[in-house]
Amino acid sequence: MTASIQIPREEFETRAEKLCHYLSKESLSGAVLFDNYYVSYFTSFAFIPTERPIAFALSAEGERALFVPRLEVEHAQAEAQVDRVEHYLEYPDDPHPMVIFKDVLQDMRIAGRIGADSDGYPWILGYQGPSLSELTGGQIVRVGKFVEAQMAIKSPAELALIRESAKWGNLAHRLLQRYTRVGATETEVSLQASQDATLALADALGPLYRAQSAFSPGAQAGYRGQIGRHAAIPHALATNATFMAGDVLVTGAGAAMWGYHSELERTMLVGPPSDEQRRFFEQMKASQEVAFDALQPGTRCSDVDQAVRRYYEAHDLMPYWKHHTGHGIGLRYHEGPFLDSGDHTTLQPGMVLTIEPGLYAADLGGFRHSDTVVITKDGMELITYYPRDLESLTVPV
Repeated sequence: MTASIQIPREEFETRAEKLCHYLSKESLSGAVLFDNYYVSYFTSFAFIPTERPIAFALSAEGERALFVPRLEVEHAQAEAQVDRVEHYLEYPDDPHPMVIFKDVLQDMRIAGRIGADSDGYPWILGYQGPSLSELTGGQIVRVGKFVEAQMAIKSPAELALIRESAKWGNLAHRLLQRYTRVGATETEVSLQASQDATLALADALGPLYRAQSAFSPGAQAGYRGQIGRHAAIPHALATNATFMAGDVLVTGAGAAMWGYHSELERTMLVGPPSDEQRRFFEQMKASQEVAFDALQPGTRCSDVDQAVRRYYEAHDLMPYWKHHTGHGIGLRYHEGPFLDSGDHTTLQPGMVLTIEPGLYAADLGGFRHSDTVVITKDGMELITYYPRDLESLTVPV
């Protein structure tokens, strides 16, 4: 791993140029983006959103500005790929930060028809302030759909980071499985696996490595409470459960890599599986393979989800269905497009998605593998590569 695996400066310029082209096409004077992932995507500036507003502004002429509170100035000047960094003292302060932002927009000639992801800074952690339309008197045109579509097609540099994430997520999961044993707790096993994998990552990559994540300092693996019958709750929370023979376990692993993510999930069993556990495991695995087979450029996301649902219906599995087949992933853990019957987005080369159809039986547990894939010109490529078979995922007693 060298510094070259980071997103190069030129790519941020290209991203802004694409947005500028869209602004020109739509006769917009500029764009204002408040979403922290959008800001990071266009500037490389990663931050924790608080009540203090932060915004990225792009003029129709291509000038890029970042608007931050005083406490982020040096951070922004060191990290942000922009032409200028403007700041205010504090929130709510007097004058209000948005009054100062109005002056920045006027100086950049962003007025009239303005592209934005929202009409003002969102009400995060109690923030209150004027909307963008009130502030400027302009017409706000939503550009979030365009930005999401742009973010959905990953560049070679982005794919390199996601592949690197998968590599360290794989190690974290390997350690998680190794440390899991009857009598141990979810907390101790998850913490030990995540810590050991992160230390190995930091040792291998050295001081160049950055997670750039508000949620994780490196690699992580755990169960998030999906242990035993609680495994039937797809988004459970950790309970510090003690592992017991016969438990169904649903795992999760990944690694933050300069803000980019992959997703690896597996269903494991503690001790030899019962006939019913084996049946559900194999049906879950088969449904994921149905999704793999359906992933082709030019195919709609909804068609992939419908193929999985048809498999469920044919095998009387719909009573155990709780969610769609998968979602996009990159800077966010969840991002568009979604492999859902209501999302008719056409799959294109460069899109990165998770494939995770699940089965959930309240009296037995949950069964879900999740793999990260990239759509290619010929089909799809698996980015995650942890074993998927039942024998490999059985924890000895």
